[in-house]
Amino acid sequence: MPVDSSPNGEFAQSVYQWVGAIPAGNVASYGQIARLCGFPKHARFVGRLMSKLPPDTKLPWWRVLRSDGHIALPVSGEAEQVRRLQAEQIVVLAGRVNLRVFGWSA
Repeated sequence: MPVDSSPNGEFAQSVYQWVGAIPAGNVASYGQIARLCGFPKHARFVGRLMSKLPPDTKLPWWRVLRSDGHIALPVSGEAEQVRRLQAEQIVVLAGRVNLRVFGWSA
């Protein structure tokens, strides 16, 4: 079944709800969010939606990482994501967060 990945589609709204539910001090992977939305093979769509958020969004986009705990942003955006994660006491080493320690179990 094709997924409507437009920002106003049902899938996107589900992604936004799940990302908004990630508590401070925890992180989730793109794939985990996709699974929670009922589309386990659509992690890239989650990433695409996160990349298209407006700059003034209140959604905690910085809490969503790759499945190996690495930050997926280019270097220009990585510093901001690291800053926000560290502000929540999340340890980032070499661009990676230990998902065993900081991973969210929904």
